[in-house]
Amino acid sequence: MTETSIPVPAVPGKVHVPIRSLGPSHRERIAKHLMDLEPADRYLRFGYAAGDEQIQRYVDSLDFERDEIFGIYNRNLEMIAMAHLAKNEDPQHKVCAEFGVSVLKKARGKGYGSRLFDRAVMHARNEGIDLLFIHALSENTAMLRIAVKAGAKVQRDGSESEAYLTVPQATLDSRITEIVEEQFAQADYRLKVQAKQFWDFLFGLQDLRRGVGQGLPAGVTERREVM
Repeated sequence: MTETSIPVPAVPGKVHVPIRSLGPSHRERIAKHLMDLEPADRYLRFGYAAGDEQIQRYVDSLDFERDEIFGIYNRNLEMIAMAHLAKNEDPQHKVCAEFGVSVLKKARGKGYGSRLFDRAVMHARNEGIDLLFIHALSENTAMLRIAVKAGAKVQRDGSESEAYLTVPQATLDSRITEIVEEQFAQADYRLKVQAKQFWDFLFGLQDLRRGVGQGLPAGVTERREVM
C-alpha cells in the first residue's frame, strides 16, 4: 500500500449552506436521492454497480440511532446531496467512523461534498470520535480531494484507496457551532416546506380557475405544454 498525493484545486469563497441531520422520516427521500444518481456515480458511491433493490436494502438498513446522516435540500425539497457518518459497531473501536457522500450530477461544482465532510467532522469531533476514514475507489478523485483538503492521509492499494483523518478534540466553540448550524438548517427546512406548500396551493388554484374559465367540469383541469 502506497501513500498517494492528490492535487487539491483552489476553492472560491464559501457561502453558507444549510445542512440538517436526517431521521427515519427522511428514509424515502434518501432512497430517491441515491436512485437518482447516475450509474457511474452509484458505482463510485458504493464501490459497485448498485441496482435499485440494493440501494433500497442499504437505505432500509440505516441505523439513525447509531449513525449520523446529513442532507442538503433545494427549494423543491429535493435532496441534492447527502452524507453518511457510520460509527463503528465494535465497542473496542467506537472512536472510529467512516464517511460516505453523494451529490446529484446537477448539483456538482458547488462544494456540497466538502461542506458535508466538514459537517461530519464537526459532529464526529463533538461525539468524541478520534479517527475518521474513507474507503473509496482510487478513481474517485473528487472524494479523495475532499479528504486531502481536510488534512487526511491517503493510502492507495491498487484500485482502492483509504483516507485517514485524525479528528481534533471538541471545544466549547465546536459544540456551540454545531448546535447553531443544526437549528439554522432545521429552520431553513421548515421555511422550504411552507414555501412549497404555498406554491403548490397557488398553482392548484390557478389550474382550477383556468379549468372553470375554459368551461371544464369542477375538479378537471387542462394543462398545455409550452414549447
